[in-house]
Parts: sequence; structure tokens; C-alpha cells
Amino acid sequence: MRIAVIGAGVIGVTTAYELGADGHEVTVFERHGTVGAESSFAHAGLVGPGCVSPWTPPGGPRKVLSNLFRDRAPVRVDPTVAASSLGWLWRWWRASQAPACHVNRARLVRLAHFSRERLDALTNHLHLEFEGGRGLLVLLRSPRELALVRPAVQALSQLGVATEVIDGAACRAIEPGLSPHTALHAGIHSPDDRVGNCRQFTHLLRKEAGRAGVQFRFGLSVERIIPGRQPRLLARRTPIDPRERAALRAEGAVDWKDTEPPAGEDGEQAFDAIVVCNALGAGTLMRPLGLRLPLLAVHGCSVTAPLRHDDQHLNLEPRAAVMDERYQVVISRLGHRVRVAGSMDIGGRAERPWPAAQATLDKVLDDWFPGIVNSNQAQRWRGARPTLPDGPPVLGPSGCDGIWLNVGHGSSGWALACGSARLVADAIAGRPTPIGIDGLGVERLRR
Repeated sequence: MRIAVIGAGVIGVTTAYELGADGHEVTVFERHGTVGAESSFAHAGLVGPGCVSPWTPPGGPRKVLSNLFRDRAPVRVDPTVAASSLGWLWRWWRASQAPACHVNRARLVRLAHFSRERLDALTNHLHLEFEGGRGLLVLLRSPRELALVRPAVQALSQLGVATEVIDGAACRAIEPGLSPHTALHAGIHSPDDRVGNCRQFTHLLRKEAGRAGVQFRFGLSVERIIPGRQPRLLARRTPIDPRERAALRAEGAVDWKDTEPPAGEDGEQAFDAIVVCNALGAGTLMRPLGLRLPLLAVHGCSVTAPLRHDDQHLNLEPRAAVMDERYQVVISRLGHRVRVAGSMDIGGRAERPWPAAQATLDKVLDDWFPGIVNSNQAQRWRGARPTLPDGPPVLGPSGCDGIWLNVGHGSSGWALACGSARLVADAIAGRPTPIGIDGLGVERLRR
């Protein structure tokens, strides 16, 4: 089959790889000049069932409202959201009720288990190295924090996730670099969860997809899709930002010739199937076809900086990934660098200033691993994570002839990407999927 994939983040690239490996003729359309340029660029990098759950637990909306005026609130609602996204917020509130939350957590964990297995298979088969590490340690500063998270820990254990509540001394044995000056009551250890550089993985898999015959067309924005037995798309050239051009040349992330679409690649083209993986853009493409995807940008931010290599900080860096439960901030070890990521800003724009969130990231790193990075070389990033109000993504047929969906992964895109791609590829081929996809289809959005 001739198949178009729209979007070249980690979701689009994994989908393209799986389809190409199945023998299809695949073309990927991406408006930027490289893969992993938006949501996949610099997030926390967590992978595994222990790090995915609906971010709307029971009581979540009430907690958000109570924190609206706190400088260091882990979740904020942008003031511009209320008028335009009341429907999304209403669905979000409904999904936070206990029965719905338990159902959605089970769906996410099932997909995350399968996705981690698929990631391991790809990593071993293709010999991929992407600054990975094993283990996630959630740090709890007080007995109250432990009491609040126990129900979620029990729910994850019932779903087969290996988690263990440990005391502060055991936490420090796992992560010896934790500062002794910050209060630490207990921790939750998920030894099977992973951390890795999502953007690096996306670039590596892009090369493997190319070996399987997948074509990447950068600098092309898909403006419209037309369903049918041979669905069509309309692509237009998109000027690539000069700063992006300069960064691409400097880092050598892609072959420069690949960042300009060949003559004749824009305009209307026909395929046997089209897979929509372009995050927030999916809503714009699907709306004229009668499908309203309730996607909303939930912005996160990160700071990535190189480790200090001096005697004073020797062996004090994080071993894998730790998460501060109070501030919902993750500190990840990525090779010779550390990334601090967090903040969930519902709505707004990526380019808006984020001084409060930035200050929170700096504070949490200084609380647990003071002085371990060269802050003057830090890279700061803020990006959108297109999120559905109930948590799980939407995978499979869209209900429009020839159009398939792989969207709405929110902050768990890296953790769910490999499994989601394999499920969509199997569904397109008409094969039974390795795990059940009930509750992950577009039909749940119509209820």
C-alpha cells in the first residue's frame, strides 16, 4: 500500500517505521526541517507503565483550582482557556471521577506495558543507543504525600506494575547523590521503568525507517485531507525558520538535502491510506470531516544542562530518573547531561514567558542535586503536549474512509509511541492486534 504519515514527532516516526517494515510504501510529511522538532524535543524522557496514568486523578480539578494563585503550582490553567475550551474542561472534570479514572489508567498501563516491550525489541534488533537508564524513583517529602499517593500505587500494583514503597534511607541507597539537606520521608521505586533521550531515539529510528524505504518530506505542511477509497492530501511548502536552519546545519541532525521538499512534492497527492500523527494539527485536519478531536495543548518545560566534571560533585549525579511528587518535576540522567522537566500549563501558547515554572525547575534540582550541572550552558525549552481530556490516545480508523489516527498521547507520547505504532500498523494490515485496543478508538469520543 502507498501510505502517507502526517507528522514526524516520535509518534509519526515510529508509525512510519512499523509501516515501512511491513513492506508498505510510506511517505512522511513534516512542516519542520527535521524530526522530533516539537513535543518530542526535550521532555522528561520517561518510559514504562509506572510513569503513565491519567493526569486527572480523583480530586484533580479541585486541586488545580486551589493552586491557581500559587507560584509553584504543578498544574495551571491559562486564563485564555476558560472561554474557548469549556467543553474540554467539562470532559476533563468527568474523567477525574474515580470509576472513569480507574478505567483509563488500566487502558494506559496495558498500552504502556506493550509499548515498552516493543521498544526493547526495536532497541535490541536495531542496536539503538539513546542515553537510556533504568529505574524511576518518586521522592516523597512528607508522610502526607505518601498517604495521598498510596491509592495510585495500589492501583498500579493491581495492574501488574512493579512498584515498591521504600523509606528515605533506601531512596538514598538507590540515588546516593540526593542532598542530605532536603527532607525525604519515603519513595516509590519502579525498577522496570526507563529513561531515555526521545529526540535521539526519533532521529535514530528515522534513519532505520529510511533504510526500509520510508521517504521523509520536510518543509511541507498538510493543509487538507480528503477521505475516500484513495484518500488525498493537500501539502504546501512551509518556510523553515532561519534559526531552525542554522541549528540543523550546526548539529548535523539530518542530511541538509532532506530539509527541502523536492520539486513536485507539494500540491494534492493520493494514497491508499493516510495516518494522522501531527498532534495539535490533527484537530484542524479532522474538523472539516465532521470529527471533533477534543485536543488541547498542555504545555511543559524543561532545562537540560551538562554535568560538572569536578572532584566536588563526583558521583553525586542522578543514576536514572527521580520525580519530586510535590512539584511534579522529573530529574533525568541523559548521558553526560541532566534534564529537569515539569509544569503542566493547560492552554496558552508555547512562546509565552514561563518564569514561575522555570524557577520551580531550578529549585527542585537545587533541592535534590545542588550544583551538579553547568547552569550557564543550560538549554531551556517549552513545548505543547496535545492532550485528550480523559488521558489515553486515539488509535485506529477515524471513521472517514482511508483515514487513520494515532494522536492524543499527551505527556506519555514517548512511553506509548512504539506500542501505538505497532497497533496502528497491524490494524491497517487487517491483522489481529497483539493486545486489545478496546477503549482506545475514536468511538469513545462520541459518547
